[in-house]
Amino acid sequence: MKRIVVSGYYGAKNAGDEAMLAAMLEVLGDLDPELHITVISANPADTERRHGVHAVGSLDARGIFRAMRRADLLISGGGSLLQNVTSRRSLYYYMAVILLALLLGKRTMLYAQGIGPVTGKFACRCMRWLGNRVSLITVRDEGSMAELRRLGIRRPPMECTADPVLGIHPVGREAGRGILAACGADGARPVVGISVRDWQGWQHYKEILAEISDAIVRELDARVIFLPMQYPEDVRTAETVAAWTKEDCTVLTGEYATAELLSLVANMDLTIGVRLHALIFCGRHGRPHDQHLLRPQGRSLPTLHRGKKPVNDLQDITTARRPQEVRRKWAGRSNYRGERRPPRTDAQPRRTQRRARIGTNSPEEVTGYRLFSGTFHLIINSITY
Repeated sequence: MKRIVVSGYYGAKNAGDEAMLAAMLEVLGDLDPELHITVISANPADTERRHGVHAVGSLDARGIFRAMRRADLLISGGGSLLQNVTSRRSLYYYMAVILLALLLGKRTMLYAQGIGPVTGKFACRCMRWLGNRVSLITVRDEGSMAELRRLGIRRPPMECTADPVLGIHPVGREAGRGILAACGADGARPVVGISVRDWQGWQHYKEILAEISDAIVRELDARVIFLPMQYPEDVRTAETVAAWTKEDCTVLTGEYATAELLSLVANMDLTIGVRLHALIFCGRHGRPHDQHLLRPQGRSLPTLHRGKKPVNDLQDITTARRPQEVRRKWAGRSNYRGERRPPRTDAQPRRTQRRARIGTNSPEEVTGYRLFSGTFHLIINSITY
């Protein structure tokens, strides 16, 4: 039995990261149902409950060592793990996990990573040394490829794929409808979702989002729902924004599973996203969405969404332009839906898997499933005992 250890920002109740893990496990399970997977998690019990895999604590050094010693492969990713903008300590943690795998002679793959920015001479040197010794690197945007080149990482095979969530299996709308009904947010009125998050204590963009929420209610006669992608942090931020609104809106205060959030997004007529994966959820279900660029991680958005640029940087967002952009998206939402591809049947994933390859020039050329299954098929088949 082949054994894989997965390292990432899992078990922290972040919907985007949990969706990445779910997508990864789906593809791995399709490729080889007999794989034994261990996830390094901040909350092992929660990860085991959500995903049905074995998990060890992110600070359980002995457990991580035991799992790694028995493993054939370490997968580091996805997400923006290898950067020191949001945290300087986390970069060294994830590099330490990679170093352990290398010291134990394990194959190591950086999977669908958003690389950088990495600052500081020592951090850059560590990244260069480790990056040139892993077996395979895939990144989710061209900016990350440029960061790898800047760091001097050139030795392993490197490919630009896409965010793992683009490969997740779609879900139905029923669960989302049930959540909206329980909150009194069902009915005939259209629904606009807003995903918010806190960032470096900024307040200006929250006030603007409150004004945008009011404009949506007044001008579009729509209901506004605030979606928490990370619990409970996003709930607190959404409640701050909602306190500044003058029109009625709804803040979802519960902790939702990945499938429930996907289903909620599938019920939105339009979604305004600050968090990256709220927008990816929309794209996965063919829903119209609006985009904001929040931080360096957000630079992957142009790659993920058919080359479309984010509408605004939150640092200089203004009320003057935003309602115009929302109205434009609202007017074109029916055309967006008309462009959606028909749902994939159960037989189609196997066909796309057989056509999978890793040398794709851009994520737009093939489906997410094809990219991910091709990448994993290559690395899993290369595991030697």
